[in-house]
Amino acid sequence: MLKVFKAILEFVMDILETVVFIGSLFIVVYLFIMQPNQVKGASMDPTFNSGDYIFTSKVTYKFRGYNRGDVIVFKSPKNPDIEYIKRIIGLPGDKVMVKDSEVYVNGIKLTEGYISAKTNLWENGFSKNGEAVTVPDGYLFVMGDNRPRSSDSREFGPVPEDSVIGQVFYRYFPSTKIGSIDNPFPDSLRSK
Repeated sequence: MLKVFKAILEFVMDILETVVFIGSLFIVVYLFIMQPNQVKGASMDPTFNSGDYIFTSKVTYKFRGYNRGDVIVFKSPKNPDIEYIKRIIGLPGDKVMVKDSEVYVNGIKLTEGYISAKTNLWENGFSKNGEAVTVPDGYLFVMGDNRPRSSDSREFGPVPEDSVIGQVFYRYFPSTKIGSIDNPFPDSLRSK
């Protein structure tokens, strides 16, 4: 009877040891490497729909700089408890302008096949029609792909780089859209 009890105890301890190891590994990955996120709202339609599940890399920008066209998750400038998902349009030092519903970066008109509608501006927002904004050092100019339904840098201005959680690199739900997230910008426009 004692041998059976001892065998059961060893079996339970082995299972607990495995569970603790896997749990610790998950915590380390979640805190330092990547985290899952759920897209909430329509601001990134048609690229991402509300309810899509994505992975966000927390280490990408430790190894390389930001690129125009990257999709990032960052803390909302209005409420840091809320996370936003947007596309980087302008890097530090860039001149970003919205003129007659078109976006220009450093005087170059962007070809944006990924957006759902023309780029509008918000009354009393940060961006004004035909006025270029220079992105300050340590900041990024971001926009959602669903321009009429996105609260972004056009409304509240550039976001600090230190509010960025990471780069969206993979969608894992729904199953019909599983895959890596590609940057639609040509290489010549991605970085400085």
